[in-house]
Amino acid sequence: MIPGLLVAAPASGSGKTTVMLGLLAALRESGLTVQPFKNGPDYIDPAFHRAASGRESFNLDSWAMPGPMLDGMLSAAEGADLVLAEGSMGLFDGVAARGATGNGASADLAARMGWPVVLVIDASGQAQTAAAVALGLARFRPAVRVAGVILNRIASARHEALVRAGMEEAGLSVLGVLPKRAAIAMPERHLGLVQAEEQPALQALIAQAAALMREGVDLDALVQAAGASPPTGGEGTGGTARLTPPGQRIALARDAAFSFVYPHLLHGWRAAGAEVLPFSPLADQAPDPSADVCWLPGGYPELHGATLANADRFRAGLHAFAATRPVHGECGGYMAMGEAIVDKDGTRHRMAGLLGLVTSFETRKMHLGYRSARLMQGIPGQAPGQLLRGHEFHYSTILAQPDAPLAAVTDATGAPVAETGSTRLQPGGGLSTGTFFHLIAPAP
Repeated sequence: MIPGLLVAAPASGSGKTTVMLGLLAALRESGLTVQPFKNGPDYIDPAFHRAASGRESFNLDSWAMPGPMLDGMLSAAEGADLVLAEGSMGLFDGVAARGATGNGASADLAARMGWPVVLVIDASGQAQTAAAVALGLARFRPAVRVAGVILNRIASARHEALVRAGMEEAGLSVLGVLPKRAAIAMPERHLGLVQAEEQPALQALIAQAAALMREGVDLDALVQAAGASPPTGGEGTGGTARLTPPGQRIALARDAAFSFVYPHLLHGWRAAGAEVLPFSPLADQAPDPSADVCWLPGGYPELHGATLANADRFRAGLHAFAATRPVHGECGGYMAMGEAIVDKDGTRHRMAGLLGLVTSFETRKMHLGYRSARLMQGIPGQAPGQLLRGHEFHYSTILAQPDAPLAAVTDATGAPVAETGSTRLQPGGGLSTGTFFHLIAPAP
């Protein structure tokens, strides 16, 4: 059994991503092989984990993933010395209703996998009170064990002494102390961090974070605090996505505009024998004509509206492909399949026109949350009637959606969601489908 830890915090913005990346890199430099994971439906952080650890990072989601799939994902850690998982939001933050095996909170993973929690505590603006917060987290759920704390944004030696005194009174181990100074800045945009592949200075940022961990964290004590994960079983990363692949040869849009693909999906498709054929719409490339399905993932097409509008080779190739074969888009890919995108400045950009969808970013409105979708029309790899679990996060507004709805969609509480997706049969018999949510897994 491979020991593991979960890096979590009381709230977002506490510094856990910097700590996670720094720990991955520092432990790697020390000679350890560390397998990263990410709690919840985050399609940006795993790429940062991969850059810091040298290993593919996978999402673990207690709301969307069936139990055997969730447990089986641990097979990704084969050959590793340590598992390090990054939490999301606050340690116990999740949706109100339970899903497949939990409510999506980081604490679900800690309890299920037996991973002790390393709390990153932002101590700015407080002293001993930080210990009361940490103690509350440590006692909130008996099945969740806190191994210790890393104190972040400590202003001075006196500040450190006061916070340490509180932690000692609470009986909590201090595994590290990080100074209050200019943050290791990870550029952000409206869906979170700017993607790893868009940051030329990423390795320098990771190196800074690693140096910070070596200086301020007792790495030996942290490793010794890890708890054993349960034996890997279930379906494994090859079978976790015994997610039926959408096709045998999958033309996958892959560039700065289309990059939001969960690693477990790609890994599962390939493990099931499918071949993934990447192409770049931004480079005006068409899907490989030898493919039997085309998949347009999410991303930021609204930031590249003019480029996509002028990508005539891509648009013509996509239309030729879609005439006889299925094309499916998720979120940004779905919007790019529509008639047009209106950017934040009010400029309308022509899109592929496989669907009648028109979306706008001129007036932003956040759409965020887990989704359950009962398919009215099948999509590549999933039959009509199948219940899918996924997640939606975007700021676009629908101006027109004239096509037939793809699915009956609800949020995590079962409340209906208006964004049903779209489906259209093309004149040559090909089926075009799209959704605003990103597929995580079929429901059991």
